[in-house]
Amino acid sequence: MIRHIVMWKFRPGTEAEQKKFLDGLRALQGVVPQMLSSEVAVNVGQGNYDAVCVSEFETLETLEAYKNDPRHKAVSALCKSIREDRVAVDYEF
Repeated sequence: MIRHIVMWKFRPGTEAEQKKFLDGLRALQGVVPQMLSSEVAVNVGQGNYDAVCVSEFETLETLEAYKNDPRHKAVSALCKSIREDRVAVDYEF
């Protein structure tokens, strides 16, 4: 099993787009078959990153299939237009 964790820091003034992006990311759960589970959350603290997604996949190959799914790419394109930074880690568990 692979756990995929992604965090984003968004540009100021993009709050409406942030909500649209995070809602779109949440909507992929149960739609993109490779994603076994997913949790999307907004940081309630100050500083650091603004939001996180923790998702699980059977293998690195199914994670790659998810990343290349057109529905994920559409959501990701919005994120790329509003983010300042992104970090990610994938690990076996």
